[in-house]
Amino acid sequence: MRIALLAHLRHPIAPPFAGGLEAYTWHLAEGLSARGHDVTLFASGDSDRRFRLDPVIPVHHEAAFPGMEHRGDAGLKAHVDAGYAAALDRIAAGGFDVLHNNSLSRLPLERRRLETVPTVTSLHVPPYDALRWFVHESLSPSHRITATSRAHARGWWPDRVPPEVAVLHNGIDPAAWPFRETGDGSAVWCGRIARVKGPHHAVAAARRAGLPLTLFGPIEEPDYWRVEVAPNLGGPIRYGGHHDGAALAREIGRASVFLFTPCWDEPFGLVTVEAMACGLPVAGFARGAAEEVVGEAGCLVPVGDAAALAHAIGAALAIPRDVPRARVLRLFTRAHWLNRCEALYARAHAA
Repeated sequence: MRIALLAHLRHPIAPPFAGGLEAYTWHLAEGLSARGHDVTLFASGDSDRRFRLDPVIPVHHEAAFPGMEHRGDAGLKAHVDAGYAAALDRIAAGGFDVLHNNSLSRLPLERRRLETVPTVTSLHVPPYDALRWFVHESLSPSHRITATSRAHARGWWPDRVPPEVAVLHNGIDPAAWPFRETGDGSAVWCGRIARVKGPHHAVAAARRAGLPLTLFGPIEEPDYWRVEVAPNLGGPIRYGGHHDGAALAREIGRASVFLFTPCWDEPFGLVTVEAMACGLPVAGFARGAAEEVVGEAGCLVPVGDAAALAHAIGAALAIPRDVPRARVLRLFTRAHWLNRCEALYARAHAA
């Protein structure tokens, strides 16, 4: 198939990934290309050039509008909208069999555009007012919508999930996250260093439990880092930096437990699956899709309870490492994910 992939523009679609959405889009482009599809990635111009890249804007917008993503900045909105509108015009004229929309923009959901190109839209965030109405009004046989978990889908449609909406769990290549038989007794946390990701809770729980902890990931909110995270580093609690996939897999794999501390309704939690593939059980907060993803491979507690999380660390350490690995192989592989994507494309195209 000729497939257009439309990306979110906050960060480049290139490793080392700023977050799960960037990793999702990159692996989608790489996986579909490896399966013989003709893929064009519509993303910021500083994204990975190993793909056929059609720049939506010259560089990712966090470079030009730092910190403005959630502030309703009119200049950023106009900049992004202009890029998406022009890109969607090129997609409409490009003879694509299907568009996989990962943009979080309302523009691909306009009826006139959906009538031009069969579309699969993947939702990657909880519902919010700027997008909710457009998503709900866009349902049609040739427009399939995916949520990353059952919990995520219920967040968007609390009364009844429509038949045009499918749950599409994220998937990883298990070979890229090698299993290790044993850990070194330490804890590890990975993600964007931002308040909604809750690394300060991981630090507090690790100190209570008496475990060394290493944090990995990009520092997205410098003020939060400076006030609430950095002062608590030192001794067995350290920051390990921001690494690409192979280096991060090595760092995660040597630990004994993964801490997952979402303070928002995390739609999936890709980092947990990556850690589980390495054999790490999970201790974390039961919010969003966490229970659905972690299952028998961890111990989850109420959000914000550092004492309970410290206790959960001990419970998670008792889980054999082959349990989380087996759960990933059963439910969250890239092959299964890509199979589901191809089936959704075929349905949208046929309609």
